[in-house]
Amino acid sequence: MPLQLRFVTSATRHGDLPPSDAELALVGRSNVGKSSLINALANRRQLAKVSNTPGRTQLLNLFELPGGGTVVDLPGYGYAAVPMREKAKWQGMIEGYLLEREALVLVLVLVDGEIGPTKLDAQMLDWLRQEGVPHTVVATKLDKVKPSRLATRKRDLAKGCGLETGDVMWVSAAKGTGVEALAAHVNMLLAG
Repeated sequence: MPLQLRFVTSATRHGDLPPSDAELALVGRSNVGKSSLINALANRRQLAKVSNTPGRTQLLNLFELPGGGTVVDLPGYGYAAVPMREKAKWQGMIEGYLLEREALVLVLVLVDGEIGPTKLDAQMLDWLRQEGVPHTVVATKLDKVKPSRLATRKRDLAKGCGLETGDVMWVSAAKGTGVEALAAHVNMLLAG
């Protein structure tokens, strides 16, 4: 069953976001498919803006469930077609949000399933572990992985993230694979 998400607001600081009882955040490198996954979870095409140009998400974008739980789409890390000073602001915005947002119950770290974890993904995972921020790895773009390579890709991606194979959730926003299971997980975490 799709999440009944609705867009509420965007902000440059977590303190400008409305309060929430329980919140989930999505992080990942630019162009990993955060906005596409939000749209797939809600079964709506244009809820979150999707672009082929990395770096389009530049604010904390907050979506709300009917029960009061919220989902926040964070700017991507890595390549983005924006000035370096703008990317530096994002880092402060993201770190402040992840460390200080009291309602945050889980961070979904999106990793490109086709290429595996990048150096930046590994750094993000190490940082989250060091700071004690609860997180789950979600491998996106499952549809791009050849079936003959899937078992190897799952094993290698999990190892690259410092996890066991079964600890990674795999999804395809384009095909809908794994989206229902992830939506159920999100609903369970954010149920008011």
